[in-house]
Amino acid sequence: MKAAAAVVVPGDRSPATPAWRVETISDFNSFLDAEAAWNDVVEAAGIDHPFLSHEWVRTWWESFGAGKELHILVVKAGGEPVAIAPLMRSVGWMYGVRVRRLQFISNDHTPRCDFIIARRAGDAYRAIWRALSREQGLWDVLELNQLQAGSRSLDELSRLAARDGFRIGLWRSAESPYVPLVGTWESYLKGLRSHHRANLRNRLKRLSRLGQVELEVVAPDERLGSALEAGLRLEAAAWKGEAGTAIRCHPAVHAFYTRLAERAARRGWLRLSFMAIGDRRIAFSYSLCYRNRLYLLKIGYDPEYAQYSPFNLLCDGVLRKAFAEGLAECDFMGTKDKWKLEWTRETRPHYWLFLFPNAMGPRLIHWAKFQLVPRLQRHRLYLSLRDTVLRARGRTNGLTPPDRRTSGDGAGSQVATARPLIGGGEAP
Repeated sequence: MKAAAAVVVPGDRSPATPAWRVETISDFNSFLDAEAAWNDVVEAAGIDHPFLSHEWVRTWWESFGAGKELHILVVKAGGEPVAIAPLMRSVGWMYGVRVRRLQFISNDHTPRCDFIIARRAGDAYRAIWRALSREQGLWDVLELNQLQAGSRSLDELSRLAARDGFRIGLWRSAESPYVPLVGTWESYLKGLRSHHRANLRNRLKRLSRLGQVELEVVAPDERLGSALEAGLRLEAAAWKGEAGTAIRCHPAVHAFYTRLAERAARRGWLRLSFMAIGDRRIAFSYSLCYRNRLYLLKIGYDPEYAQYSPFNLLCDGVLRKAFAEGLAECDFMGTKDKWKLEWTRETRPHYWLFLFPNAMGPRLIHWAKFQLVPRLQRHRLYLSLRDTVLRARGRTNGLTPPDRRTSGDGAGSQVATARPLIGGGEAP
């Protein structure tokens, strides 16, 4: 671990108060050594999802970290970690300009991200920002993606950056549907649209004529490997395999979900669920159960049974089981596809926050991203070209159920059209 200079936060100048220090983890072995302390901070921060756990971040880095550099900031008070900024550095291109990015350790397979703040949030954010601003000559854009609406990071980082003259941009990203598991299964079911309930009954009745329909939840035992591969075959069986977007189509993605399954199983988080007709599995979900909440990451189904909507029937079984277990919530993740909104109207917006140092190159990138490009995107010619490209790709804009759609993602992928909300140097 590489230590930066001690940061003493204003208001903490009494001799009895320990100095605040920001240290930087830039090598993998130091990151591994920090596992226990990292998860202690996650626990103290009360984070209710697994996407900031050491297990998740480690698995992500082992699978997708090639060509990037760890730049994790650990804020300590009196030698004890109180906050973590899970960041990495990379080099890429934006509008033909080479840029040095400082960003969360994440990509499209990370549904949600943030800073990990265990206590004294205001002081912790100031310490993190001081460390970042002192290094502004080393990065052209600070990219904080998939911040959940209501995250204090949105306000704190924007305010601190605006005070110091940085340029700010905010994009609205995916709205992720979720089901609050309140009351009983019966009362929840009655609240769904009558047409949706009728479809479920009719399709289950028709499917039952072919054999016994059962929900199978695989225990994290010696069957894990074979069950996961069976699920991934289902995930690739329909449009994802044809489009080349299935997990099995990409070695890094396959490695990520395989390693994650093994580690999540050891922690008791993993849920591999199948809908089976007789001895044939026809629908699949890959979920994590964390802090009494179920997170649906990936789904699949057998296209031969598409007429029965097997994944919707699986959802019925998974939600019914979640109510019976007393879980607090089922999060569908990803975007608000129409099939998800058959199960809930509750969604969580997410945002991407971009901060640019007040130098010529970063200012130009900020102007292009948040002023020039949005103007071009409103132009009639651009809209016509975009629609032509989308039609050529056969996209459905996520408006059909997962059992019948031809593109897009079924659950947790965060690919969405981001909309610029703020394009100047002012905080939101």
